[in-house]
Amino acid sequence: MKIVSKPRYEVLDGLRGVAALMVIFYHIGEAYALNNPIEQQVNHGYLAVDFFFVLSGFVISYAYDDRWTNMSTAQFFRRRLIRLHPMVIAGVLIGLICYLVQGAETWQGNKVATSAIMLATLLTLFLIPTPPATMPEIRGNGEMFPLNGPLWSLFFEYIGNICYALFIRRLSTRMLCVLTALMGLALCYFCFPPISEYGHLGVGWTMADNGFAGGLLRMLFAYSLGMLVARKYRPVVVKHAFWKASFIIVIVLSMPYVGNFDVRWTNALYDILCITLLFPFIVWFAAAGELKNAVSRKTCQFLGEISYPVYVVHYPFMYLYYNYVWKHQMPFSQSWPIALAVVLTSIAVAWILLRIYDQPLRRRLSRM
Repeated sequence: MKIVSKPRYEVLDGLRGVAALMVIFYHIGEAYALNNPIEQQVNHGYLAVDFFFVLSGFVISYAYDDRWTNMSTAQFFRRRLIRLHPMVIAGVLIGLICYLVQGAETWQGNKVATSAIMLATLLTLFLIPTPPATMPEIRGNGEMFPLNGPLWSLFFEYIGNICYALFIRRLSTRMLCVLTALMGLALCYFCFPPISEYGHLGVGWTMADNGFAGGLLRMLFAYSLGMLVARKYRPVVVKHAFWKASFIIVIVLSMPYVGNFDVRWTNALYDILCITLLFPFIVWFAAAGELKNAVSRKTCQFLGEISYPVYVVHYPFMYLYYNYVWKHQMPFSQSWPIALAVVLTSIAVAWILLRIYDQPLRRRLSRM
């Protein structure tokens, strides 16, 4: 049976694009704050991932909660794979090309065997994470997906979809509240020192230490929280919601480190407050928004369309940027034109792939 799509929350689509661009700016800043995350300029850009998870829970609950009488679990998984995995494949292949251009070596300068690169490519195509210090961990810095690091969040997104389809959707609203509260308490414990060395939630990208547990907690809490917002949501009208919410997101993700090396719990508290209170409020606020003029509508449409592709494809270009900046010991005052080129290239490649590859392929697969 064909499932008819519900109306989209266009403002939420636009905000997803704003958050994706902030991730790019955050990753640019990583080039200059390797040994001291407090010096990271777009300091809380990692929280964009938690915002994505809240959005995913909200949108999935809104789109599918009332459809299970006409949809099987297999159909749900098929729809999610068609939506997400074509761009995953493109991101892996771009990552492979950029890795070969970079010289097919670890960050320490050691050459990597072709067999290791092939294995890393195969594992990443199927979103199978790589443990640190194993043959397919070809960059030598512990990334779960060394050809395209941000795919770690897609890995946990897939887990979230599986959990939703198998059991979370079956929970009553009261039990969903209990699950969300338990995950929130666990996340609080994880976020504060001494569990979190720096008092922040920028974890999940590696399986080393507590990375896997941290990423799983980030997803489970935020995803469940988004579902809870969707179940409790009641439509209202909010004027200029997109621009107001975008401003809040930019400010929140750009916030400097709250505290210092001696006082790290303050930053942990900031992270927790953003995820537990601010992000669900923004999602509710933005879902209530209306787009009254063509500029806002076209802006949200464009940002929504490129949000997922630009997130998936940008980091391979970032690897090349890191390699060049570190090799030439360039400060940002000298390298900003290259950084700007990375941003524009990421957006252009995302847009081109969306139009000539992702959308046509998804339409074809949906008809099969």
